[in-house]
Amino acid sequence: MKIIVPMAGRGSRLRPHTLTVPKPLIPIAGKPIVHRLVEDIAKVLDEKIDEIAFIIGEDFGEKVEQDLKQIAKTLGAKGTIYYQDKPLGTGHAIMCAKDSLEGPVVIAYADTLFKADFTLDKEADGVIWVKQVENPSAYGVVQLNEKREIVDLVEKPSEYVSDLAVIGIYYFRDVAVLKKELQGVLDNNIIRGGEYQINDGIEAMKQKGARFVPGKVDEWMDCGNKQVTVETNTRMLNFLQEDGENLVASNVEMENSEIIEPCFIGENVVLKNARIGPNVSVGNGTKISNSSIKNSLIQTFAEVENANLNNAMIGNFAKFNGEFTEISIGDYSVLE
Repeated sequence: MKIIVPMAGRGSRLRPHTLTVPKPLIPIAGKPIVHRLVEDIAKVLDEKIDEIAFIIGEDFGEKVEQDLKQIAKTLGAKGTIYYQDKPLGTGHAIMCAKDSLEGPVVIAYADTLFKADFTLDKEADGVIWVKQVENPSAYGVVQLNEKREIVDLVEKPSEYVSDLAVIGIYYFRDVAVLKKELQGVLDNNIIRGGEYQINDGIEAMKQKGARFVPGKVDEWMDCGNKQVTVETNTRMLNFLQEDGENLVASNVEMENSEIIEPCFIGENVVLKNARIGPNVSVGNGTKISNSSIKNSLIQTFAEVENANLNNAMIGNFAKFNGEFTEISIGDYSVLE
């Protein structure tokens, strides 16, 4: 089994955090989004992952490539890097990894997380993972027949089709079939919204008799912008606490401080006169003093002083003093 992860864009809606770190490597509860994603996929598949192929931008850099290969290694898989030089859509991104498109494959976009407990139907030609939503007109949805097979994919339907939204994770029993159809999409320049879409490859498969079924997830968490990323961090912390995971490193240095669970507190964090939590993630090496922080995500080696923060997101190596009289902030920074 292979996992293909298109993640070429850095993510403009999460600036400034994605100026130096691609969005899929932003940590949620102490672990990069893409790391949690492939781990959760592996749990649902319940079989050995041989290869994880990451499709990235050429400007991501060597460190990002090494980090991604290490993520694959933690799952006992080979990590392969492919490049998408232009943002030409999901179908184009997948075809950038064409050398890995053979055999059973899961394709997953790297800005979403999920919780699921279902058995994958490996007899189907494909599985499209979906989540029941309250406002289906805001999503792409699947239409099912009486056998609960997918007969249509409808993007943001103006009239009710179904309430099962596509979350961006797909299983193909033999992805070489999709590869062939996507090559046809590229060759025939089939473009929607200025991009080549995976849906056109899936539709071509269905027209030739391929059987697709839904895989329904219990939770679907987005990481598209700062607000929903902080919310996803909160939800993930609560899930991990329910699972009994230890989220606080043993070498956290505390002085006159309190941690209100659930919180993730990384290695070598220093807390002095601080009240942290609930629903806070603090990355390795961060120092927090004279502060109260809740419902927030703070990355590595940051320094926070004299702060009263709620619903905040602070990046790597950032410095924040709530009593500031002088400031130095870069492009896309936000103070609210």
